[in-house]
Amino acid sequence: MLYAKELTKPDGRKLFLYSRAPITSVAAAPSPSPEPVAANPHLRWHPLRGEWVAYASYRQGRTFMPPPEYNPLAVTRDASNPTELPQGDYDIAVFDNRFPSLTLQAHDPPESVVKTLPANGQCEVVVFTQDPLSSLAALPLSHIELLLMVWGARTTALAEHPSIQYVLPFENRGVEVGVTLHHPHGQIYAYPFIPPVPQRMHEQQLTHYREYKQPLLEQLIAAEIKADLRMLYVGEHAVAFVPAWARYPYEVWVAPRKAVPDFSSLDEPQRADLAKALKTVLLKYDGLWQRPFPYLMAWYQAPTDGEAHPEWHLHAEFYPPYRTRDRLKYLAGTELAAGMFANDALPEEKAQELQAVAVSL
Repeated sequence: MLYAKELTKPDGRKLFLYSRAPITSVAAAPSPSPEPVAANPHLRWHPLRGEWVAYASYRQGRTFMPPPEYNPLAVTRDASNPTELPQGDYDIAVFDNRFPSLTLQAHDPPESVVKTLPANGQCEVVVFTQDPLSSLAALPLSHIELLLMVWGARTTALAEHPSIQYVLPFENRGVEVGVTLHHPHGQIYAYPFIPPVPQRMHEQQLTHYREYKQPLLEQLIAAEIKADLRMLYVGEHAVAFVPAWARYPYEVWVAPRKAVPDFSSLDEPQRADLAKALKTVLLKYDGLWQRPFPYLMAWYQAPTDGEAHPEWHLHAEFYPPYRTRDRLKYLAGTELAAGMFANDALPEEKAQELQAVAVSL
């Protein structure tokens, strides 16, 4: 069961609280500043790549790795330490980003030699837990299931706006991949178009479905289970594996075994098993490296265009930053310039390392 409560911050931003039990006691929504957010990002068309680029120069002034006593995500009543989170009996908080790259209020883009548009989207922060010392991996399975429900609820809510075409939940973990606050949290970006990566996925999945009448990733998962070389978790309803086509060392995918287009389409058994698959991967990462493992976790789901998408298969992709145990992984010339990835390690080798890490859920 998902319980929710909506509040408004002093600066006008929305705050949504979610819990596994009724939210009966919660303080007023706080904000680091009472001043209204005046973000006005815009888009410029990249004529050679055929894609939009967002511009929001005011993001240079956003919070970056403050001391713990000044963490705006910490729950506090100290007036000298403004916060984003209220005291209360809730599990997960979602609020509008104070420094968004996309906002539904964007207007009047500047003129340029290329086409420009208001960056009419939405950027939200998802705080996984009120405990600033915890992590997604440390949360109980029931809490992770709740997070999957929250991602679904926010996707549904954001999709109601006619300008939103795609919703992407993700987490950056660790300074190595650009996180700006230690408190366990992720983000949700809602775009006024389908971004290039999911657009390419959309095209591939749709082409395959039209030809074979089966979802592409569902077939690939069945093949991975049968091969049994790179599997990290195989449950009745969900899996985690290092894909045979991995571009990064230690890249892992998490997905339901049967295709569902988005979080809201998961039934209770699928959601419970997906939480187990997700936690298994997170614990294996931390166990292999014996430290909080940095990664980018991105969840891909169907476009929010109101159409049925039987071809789409909800899944997460994990992109760790490491090539080897003592060398950071950065994109090389062929990857950045050409978009062709060159992996220095076989997926089977990295899968074996992760398979050897015993975890307890």
